[in-house]
Amino acid sequence: MSDKNKPAITGRFRGMPAQDGAGVKLTRVINQPGLKHQDPFLMLDEFRSDNPDDYIAGFPPHPHRGFCTLTYMLAGQMEHKDSVGNTGIVEAGGVQWMKAARGIIHAEMPKQEEGLMWGFQLWVNLPAAEKLSDPDWHDYPAATIPEISTPDSRIRVIAGDYADKTGPVSAPGREFLMLDVILQPHAKVSLPSQGQQQRLAYVYKGSIDLNGERVERGELLQLDTEAALTLTAQDEAGVVLLAAKPIGEPIAQYGPFVMNSSAEIEQAINDYQRGTLAANQKLA
Repeated sequence: MSDKNKPAITGRFRGMPAQDGAGVKLTRVINQPGLKHQDPFLMLDEFRSDNPDDYIAGFPPHPHRGFCTLTYMLAGQMEHKDSVGNTGIVEAGGVQWMKAARGIIHAEMPKQEEGLMWGFQLWVNLPAAEKLSDPDWHDYPAATIPEISTPDSRIRVIAGDYADKTGPVSAPGREFLMLDVILQPHAKVSLPSQGQQQRLAYVYKGSIDLNGERVERGELLQLDTEAALTLTAQDEAGVVLLAAKPIGEPIAQYGPFVMNSSAEIEQAINDYQRGTLAANQKLA
């Protein structure tokens, strides 16, 4: 088979029901038994419910070390507070990017008591050289996310470079690309390869044909590195495209700590128990 005829889709996976925080119901797409880490992507969760009982308890204060989190909201409002003193509310279309690095304590709590809460949290690994660097946090409201629009499609550039747009989120050295592709029924878009070795797509709404293969809502796709992608919507559809250069280092994870060795994980646990994981282990 020639490279030209290689299939674009090299793997297909479905998330599994899970709970996190104080009982928030979600779908764990990456970092579940059927699909472990996709270097540098450590975890991808989708939370989607219009039942407040599924989300109202939120994610009370908890620690992180060694990686970054990206929260992207499609509907609803979530408030962030952390031990560095940052606070903000991410609303529909907005993004929050938190670099936990050597340590941060944060809480993510709903700012609504009813209605649809829908969004994603993506964990992006840090290389060993950055794991103990200073934490950082940025809030990017919907209006700051650049878009490429046609009459029947929108491509929101959350991270990386696409067409003539640059997303606000940056992960230096990882060639991180994140696009939200929003299609009206029967719309078609073409997405060229940028050559990243890790390339994934998650269909969060509707169904599409990707290079002639039907894909339904809730499917995560592993994609060929070089294939040009043609997405054709069967109905109103939404697809998150992720791509990055793998870090290629050992991954040791224990809950909210992601390091390179078990000894470093033990150190993170000890630091948290002693109150030295973060500069201030109380929230603003």
